[in-house]
Amino acid sequence: MSSIFARFVIIAVFLLTGYLYGLKYGIIAQGLVAGVFLGLITVIVEIRLRTVSFGSVLGGLFGLAMGLLFANLLLFPLRGIIGGENWMLSKFTLSAILGYGGLFVGLYRGKNLTIPAIMRLFKGQELEEGLKLLDTSVIIDGRIADVIEAGFLEGTFIIAQFILQELQYIADSPDPMRRSKGRRGLDVLHRVQKMSNIKVRIVEEDFPKIKEVDAKLISLARLLNGKIITNDFNLNKVAQLQGVSVLNINELANVLKPVVLPGETLGLFIVKEGKEYNQGVAYLDDGTMVVIENARKLIGKNVDVVVTSVLQTTAGRMIFAKVKEED
Repeated sequence: MSSIFARFVIIAVFLLTGYLYGLKYGIIAQGLVAGVFLGLITVIVEIRLRTVSFGSVLGGLFGLAMGLLFANLLLFPLRGIIGGENWMLSKFTLSAILGYGGLFVGLYRGKNLTIPAIMRLFKGQELEEGLKLLDTSVIIDGRIADVIEAGFLEGTFIIAQFILQELQYIADSPDPMRRSKGRRGLDVLHRVQKMSNIKVRIVEEDFPKIKEVDAKLISLARLLNGKIITNDFNLNKVAQLQGVSVLNINELANVLKPVVLPGETLGLFIVKEGKEYNQGVAYLDDGTMVVIENARKLIGKNVDVVVTSVLQTTAGRMIFAKVKEED
């Protein structure tokens, strides 16, 4: 509400300025029109700037400055040859063309520029694009190695030192299950490092003031302007709220599951009783649960069922079906 009021104030100020200017020179109508026009332009620019990243603004300003500087450098040797009105016209035309071009090149090239990235440049560190940071959960899960090996992901993969420390801590756990998961994660990393189609880099950056590993990973992703690869639902949501891009392996797996449509016939083995009365439960090859009506008495048997509906939930996909009636 306050922003709308501020925009009305801006238009009113421009309108008043146009009126006073028109009153001074005897062109009140033209002054009012010019005031409203400039006020609207200002409001539109302000709205557009809200959606533009800091890097784009900085890159646009730098590109504009370089374009104007280059235009002046090109015209400087010709100042003695081109004189009078031709000089002013040439200077205005070339400055407009190169300044406009530099502005939009800067806006495009600077969209991924952040304050941490600028600090890395000042430190002499290389600025890379398309970096992918591996989370502990996705390393232990192991499917990321298969996805990379299949060629669906490429580029540079970042493994943070604190992620390695967490994996080592899990691998040294007295709990046999946790110890097995930690060792599996270390084996997956070893396998990924041997792949020739990608680059793997271990980074030492740490954030001593941040205790949680997930928060450290998000801060590192913002610092490097990279994407986090995970299958942790909570990390996924928190990272997106902070403007960090996330690639979720579980979401990828759900997308790649075969499409099942209502009316389709499936041959399934009913393994257990459902939650509701007289229901049976079966599973597809990809692990999708199928709830079958009136199939409790068929537990332990192979039956043909007809899909009645498909429900997509945050936890995955559920299929509802009924036993196919014999002809």
